[in-house]
Amino acid sequence: MSNITFEDYKNAIKAKYEKEKEEGDYSNNLSSPTPANLRKLCVKRFASNTDKDDLIAFESFFDFPFDKDKRNLFGGDELNKLVKVRRFFQGITENPADDTIQLAAILVDLRPRPFNKYRKQIDEEDLELINELRIPNNSAKEVSSDNLNDQVEIENSNDSKTDDVIEEPLPVQSKEVKADETPISTFVSIDKKPESKKNRYLAIVAVLAGLGLIIYLALPKKECMQWSGDHYDIVDCNLKSEELSNPVELLDENLVGLKKIKVCDTTVYFDKNHNAIIWYAKRGDSIDFFNNHGRHPENNSPLRPVTKYILDKYVNKK
Repeated sequence: MSNITFEDYKNAIKAKYEKEKEEGDYSNNLSSPTPANLRKLCVKRFASNTDKDDLIAFESFFDFPFDKDKRNLFGGDELNKLVKVRRFFQGITENPADDTIQLAAILVDLRPRPFNKYRKQIDEEDLELINELRIPNNSAKEVSSDNLNDQVEIENSNDSKTDDVIEEPLPVQSKEVKADETPISTFVSIDKKPESKKNRYLAIVAVLAGLGLIIYLALPKKECMQWSGDHYDIVDCNLKSEELSNPVELLDENLVGLKKIKVCDTTVYFDKNHNAIIWYAKRGDSIDFFNNHGRHPENNSPLRPVTKYILDKYVNKK
């Protein structure tokens, strides 16, 4: 029985991506994997692709079948969906959806694919690569016992040095201290008075710097989000927005759960008190529905509670 895991499959796709972006036939599309470049590569990969599994993966990812004559990959929604593939290639997203993984495998032309075929037909060379990806630092484990002993001695030596430089906190003197009860170490020589003031100043600066560092580390890190076609993804705030993709915004707890939804004849639009639980906004000649109120992430128009009039006009029309 094969011991190849889905994580191995993802690592193989990333390794193939690194190879293809350097020397592949479509390196110009993969070296800068913007949504626009990935869309062009998608058209090239599927233009003459008749593989049933690949076509199923395409439809699962884009929610419509590939049609090279209609060129239906040129909408804004499709570009936003391809951001997910770009994030996977660049290591920004660790656990993307399965349909994202399958499309990524097609774009880098990993074979065999999909996963159920890959784990059954893996060859010796690929298996060796997988083992290397699983344990990237094998060489670090091959350390002789003599070197290990030397390392322990060095560490012990460093520990002892660390103990020598630890400073005890400055003694706090009471306001009513008698001269004969004061330890000798607390007396300051008149000749060394300027040096004592300097040392005390440096100690105060060190304490304040330490407190500042502790406060900085204790503060919560800012997180950001980016609209990804039908929902918000939490992303690194330093992530640069690619051309034609949605901008990176500061995380808003009230908006991060907002999702664009597809409605049908079984969708529940109102609660038992006849209050709307679905919101909508117009986008051109069409209309988008959402699971909560707020503003449309793509055109900033306000989301309004759905009404029977809107449903009759846009959903129930024949």
